[in-house]
Amino acid sequence: MPSATSVTIVSQCNVFPDQKSTLEDLKLSVSDLPMLSCQYIQKGGLFTRPPTLSVDSLISHLKQSLSQTLSHFPPLAGRFNTDSNGYIYITCNDAGVDFIHATATSISIQDILCPLHVPDCVRGFFAFESTVSYQGHYKPILAVQVTELADGVFIGCSMNHSVTDGTSFWTFFNTFSEVSRGIKKISRQPDFSRNSILISEAALKVPQGGPQVTFNENEPLCERIFSFSREAILKLKSKVNNKKWTQKSDNTNVDAVEIMGKQSNDTLLQIHNKGKMTGILESWFKNAVSKPQEMESNLSMVEISSFQSLCALLWRAVTRARKLNPSKTTTFRMAVNCRHRLNPKLDPLYFGNAIQSVPTYASAGDVLSRDLRWCAEQLNKIVAAHNDEMVRRFVEDWESNPRCFPLGNLDGASMTMGSSPRFPMYDNDFGWGRPLAVRSGKANKFDGKISAFPGREGNGTVDLEVVLAPEAMAGIESDHEFMQFVSP
Repeated sequence: MPSATSVTIVSQCNVFPDQKSTLEDLKLSVSDLPMLSCQYIQKGGLFTRPPTLSVDSLISHLKQSLSQTLSHFPPLAGRFNTDSNGYIYITCNDAGVDFIHATATSISIQDILCPLHVPDCVRGFFAFESTVSYQGHYKPILAVQVTELADGVFIGCSMNHSVTDGTSFWTFFNTFSEVSRGIKKISRQPDFSRNSILISEAALKVPQGGPQVTFNENEPLCERIFSFSREAILKLKSKVNNKKWTQKSDNTNVDAVEIMGKQSNDTLLQIHNKGKMTGILESWFKNAVSKPQEMESNLSMVEISSFQSLCALLWRAVTRARKLNPSKTTTFRMAVNCRHRLNPKLDPLYFGNAIQSVPTYASAGDVLSRDLRWCAEQLNKIVAAHNDEMVRRFVEDWESNPRCFPLGNLDGASMTMGSSPRFPMYDNDFGWGRPLAVRSGKANKFDGKISAFPGREGNGTVDLEVVLAPEAMAGIESDHEFMQFVSP
């Protein structure tokens, strides 16, 4: 099995924007700052080899395309700067990004796609392994690595997580591919405004030496991509809803929660103060619904989204595989996109982090003894509650205690869902076809980290990148309730 050491660096250089930036310094927001202790986002695409370009021509072309793309994204070519008051800014100073040309001609496309578990060699396709986002003060905010394979090429991006969330990451990647294939007017113009509730007067006190990751980077992990067909997801959704949802009088489906579910899954932002945030959520529900009976009645009429159904299925399988004490509290975190939840709304292409991590709590006993519908309802009501008022409460909570949020499965009973099947990952055609697959690097991975990707076929298919302790992975792989929905 090829490993990360199968990858050899051929060359490395700096790439600068082809036009000077006129953008002023951008202050990091209350969604950006907690990410300073997270590692760089590492995601990329596996492609066939361009049929008409030599390797040298391909590398030259991608460098030029990257230079042109950076002119649309000045923050990515900048660096962090902390002022005398402790506020951290992105200085758009055109300091440039890293571009790495690597070779791994002993690795074929099938070596990546065929193994049941994601092979270690994928880690070698990304720069900045183990680099914490705070290091953007003196390291590039972006690195692009192009790796030649025996019969293909991998284009991987490592991007500072305090500068971008998943929405912003894929906005850049999509634009990079558009420029590469010769499109003159980009379709997604990023919005760099800094005038929302997310921009705060609170300053984050950074520990001496900078923040560190809070999970064990060396724990043994197993990683697998589980694919779900459209048919399997519709079957699962039908099972979860159990015909308990109704239709509006105009005969259109109750689809608000489905829409929220589709829009809710950006990359990760952790909420640290569990007790306080649980209290906020409980208070919200107490005020929103006057009687428990009304809550049950409302839930029985709500259509659970496809994605929430899938999350509930995985929550149960992992909880079962971990063999937890029934009284143990389990946590399922979902990173929600706040752009459309704020009032006034942020621009859909707001560039930065605009995510909050919404935790759902339930005992292991309840997760396993109650049915799939019940688990999905717990997720559904938490996501549905995350409106403008709740976003602002999360902001106030952070301002009362500015902090980097710990990432990981600290109690052995947590799961964290990041990324989204709604992200346009397969829209990245650099001029010779769409990706064969999307993969991520080693960054920010721990027991219980899940990332949701669209399936390559689109049309409602979903891939879940699941990272678990080896014994837990073996458990879900033999779990009939879960595996019956997984594509062979």
